[in-house]
Amino acid sequence: MVAERAGVSPSTVSRVLNGTAVVSADKRKAVERAIAKLGFVPNPVARGLAGGRTLSIGVVTQAIDSPFYGRALRGIEERWAALDTVRCS
Repeated sequence: MVAERAGVSPSTVSRVLNGTAVVSADKRKAVERAIAKLGFVPNPVARGLAGGRTLSIGVVTQAIDSPFYGRALRGIEERWAALDTVRCS
C-alpha cells in the first residue's frame, strides 16, 4: 500500500524504512508522505520474521501460576525491559 501510494517499488519502501541503501530525496519524501497519510506502522513481528531476528526469548514452565515461576518471569521481564531494546508483554 505504501509503495503504491508513493509511486515507488516495495524495495524502495524497505530501503527507506530500514536505512539500508541510498534513496533519492524525492523518493524518500514520497515514501514518508505515504507512510504519514496511511498511518503506516511497521509490524515488529513481521520485521523480525523477515530479518530472522526477533529479539524474543521463550520461557517454558510447569505452572505459570506458581509463585516461584511468577517471580522468575517477573525478573526476566524487568531485566529485558531495563535493556530498553525489547518490549515486554
